[in-house]
Amino acid sequence: MGTPITLNAGVGSIYVAIARAVGTTDNSLEYTGTGVGDHNQNPLGFNLSQNYPNPFNPSTMIKFTIDKRSLVTLKVFNVLGKEISTVINSEKEPGTYNVNFNAGKLSNGVYFYKLTVGNYSSVKKMILMK
Repeated sequence: MGTPITLNAGVGSIYVAIARAVGTTDNSLEYTGTGVGDHNQNPLGFNLSQNYPNPFNPSTMIKFTIDKRSLVTLKVFNVLGKEISTVINSEKEPGTYNVNFNAGKLSNGVYFYKLTVGNYSSVKKMILMK
């Protein structure tokens, strides 16, 4: 079993999954009323866009921007925080990237994708509907 997660009162299971996906054991995530908040102070040019289309079946595009040559990782997690796929794990030059994620072998449901570039990361939610 994984590391225990401490959450503030009123925070639901979706935050447990996100906490596991981003590697924290405390409630460092807060509800914004519209989705997952990104609480990092990101450098100019670091951006993770919402996947399109969303909901999707069976593939979707994930767009991101980086402002300097960096090791980039893009991973997909299920709602339990289990890593489903490593989409990217390589050095990338500055620029904007569009990555196709094919979920043809996955079940319907909610998934999270996490982009990590250096010390910065961002997590977004996507929905697979077959």
